[in-house]
This record gives sequence, C-alpha cells and structure tokens, in this order.
Amino acid sequence: MSADEAPRFPRGVEEDPRCERLAAELVSRGQRLWPGGRLRVARAEFDRKLEAALSSAFASGLIVRGFEEADRALDAEARGLAQVDRRTGAPRGRRVSRLLVLSDDGAERFYRSVESLLVKHAPRVLALRLAVDQHALGERVFGPDQVARLLLIERKQAVSELLLALAEQWSETTAPA
Repeated sequence: MSADEAPRFPRGVEEDPRCERLAAELVSRGQRLWPGGRLRVARAEFDRKLEAALSSAFASGLIVRGFEEADRALDAEARGLAQVDRRTGAPRGRRVSRLLVLSDDGAERFYRSVESLLVKHAPRVLALRLAVDQHALGERVFGPDQVARLLLIERKQAVSELLLALAEQWSETTAPA
C-alpha cells in the first residue's frame, strides 16, 4: 500500500462504523517492510483479539502457512480469477480478499519477497506486520513448538474478522483521528 492510499475492504468491513478509522490507521501506521522498500505495511500489537481471529481462521481451515505455500495459493487463485474474467467479460471488483500476516523477525530478503508478492497480487492482498516473533506467533496460533513467519488468511469472512479485531485494538489504544 502506498503511503497515502487506503485499500477497499470486504463489504463486511466497509459496513462497520470503524472502517474509516481502520483505513486511516492502516495508512498512518504503515512502515516500509525493508529499508529499500516501496510499500508500507501497517504494524500492530499481537493482542488476544487478533489471536482469537487467527485461531478461528486456523480452526476453519482458512490459513495457508509459509511464503512458498502462500505464493502458490495466490497464483492458483489469480489463474482461476483470470479464467472467470475471460469467460464472463465482467469487470472484477478491486477489494481486499486475502490478508498476509507477518511476524516481525524476518530477514530483509524475506520482506523483499513479501513486497514482490504484494505487488503481484495487488489490490486483493493486504499485509499486516505483527509485533511478535515467528516462534510466539506460531505457538499462539498453532500450538507448542510451532513457528510461523507468514500466514495467508483466505476468504473474505476470515479477513473481515481479523480486520475488525484490528480496528477494535486500535480504537482502544489511540484517540480518535
């Protein structure tokens, strides 16, 4: 996401009264993924509400774990969407439908790769960087001795739940914009 550009959210988020504030916070909390990066990704604390939303997505089978698996899943979805577009000829909406959740301890090479993935799949993929390392993220979402540097949240409903948990976190920790 560029420094001054908020994404179009799933309808469930857009209908929520916190949507405008969420969009503003995503922009204002944006940080470059790596020193030479072009995109800015919001950073958030990993609180209980985000943990609950991620755990729910995991229990529902809506998390793809790891960069390579996420890349493959997004490429496959893109091919399917392109086929539907060719068949129907109807213009597709440009909304966020997938969310990458990142730990805060990746190497620069990892974040460069994430940025390339975001550019390739824009605007349907949004990223969020959590203030947590890959060990804590993995253990809190998947259980003991698990690691997770990147999670792809699939399906708009799970993405909406996570974004609304984020909106709630930010509404509790900051004064209104």
